[in-house]
Amino acid sequence: MDMIHNLLNVVFPVFSTVLFIFLLPALWLFNLLRFCFKSVYPEELAGKVILITGASAGIGEHLAMEYAKEGACLALVARREKELEIVAQNAKAMGSPDVIVISADVSKLHDCNVFVDQTIKHFGKLDYLVNNAAIGTIDFFEDQTCVPDHASVMDVNFWGSVYTTHFALPHLRRSQGKIIVIGSCGDWFGTPMVSVYNASKAALHSFFETLRMELGSNIEITVVTPGLVKTSLTDHQWLKEGNAKWIPMISAERCAKAIVDSTKRRDKNLTEPAWMKTLLLWKIFCPEILNMTFNFVFLTWPKISSRKARNPVT
Repeated sequence: MDMIHNLLNVVFPVFSTVLFIFLLPALWLFNLLRFCFKSVYPEELAGKVILITGASAGIGEHLAMEYAKEGACLALVARREKELEIVAQNAKAMGSPDVIVISADVSKLHDCNVFVDQTIKHFGKLDYLVNNAAIGTIDFFEDQTCVPDHASVMDVNFWGSVYTTHFALPHLRRSQGKIIVIGSCGDWFGTPMVSVYNASKAALHSFFETLRMELGSNIEITVVTPGLVKTSLTDHQWLKEGNAKWIPMISAERCAKAIVDSTKRRDKNLTEPAWMKTLLLWKIFCPEILNMTFNFVFLTWPKISSRKARNPVT
């Protein structure tokens, strides 16, 4: 067995490199042509039933607006019912023919079962499931109390999407529907002070990539990896504590529009803004350089700036 591994350690990298040289250009060309075709002939969303978790604010709220413009019927889920009602009213004004509001906590298995059932009872079907609900904490890991601070992050960000998907799958199979997963570019990078948030998004990405293989073509899955999005979560205090005020942000509205356009093209993956994918290449091919850079801009430079502020040059 060791001889087989030793042989593969030599042969497989060489074989893969040669194969990439021939396959990658053809694959890129195919994806470009597919993108152009799907952009010219996008999928119609009018009359589709779309369930959105975490719809009371941020990306979820703007997704409701964008899908409403397309004439989709909406089931909006979040814990804050008053905020959901306002989003529902705005969605109807934007063109959605029917919107229901369901107050629920995605971290609770029972709630997920109930709001999926309520969606089916009201609309009779489910076409799209948008797993958007998420929360986060920011601080150095060793400065936090592990269980209280982090269990809820995993419960909402990971298990909330898993629970909801479990109950939605039979209905999505009948409609040959789609799952949209709102992940994060954070699952690619080890950015400091958001370790468990990044881990929850990485777990989410891994889970749905595996589920994509299991489901085949019966249910399509789009995994979205946004960069830093301007929402109530990423307020001034959050950016200050995370030393992230220098990072260019995108609006939740722009992010939502990109997601809906991607939905209509039936993309498998979406990164918004697109330039963030370049950082992934650095992560793959030059991880040491990227890690050194992140260490400096997130940890070293803030300490230097803090010392300068405390001891100004006179």
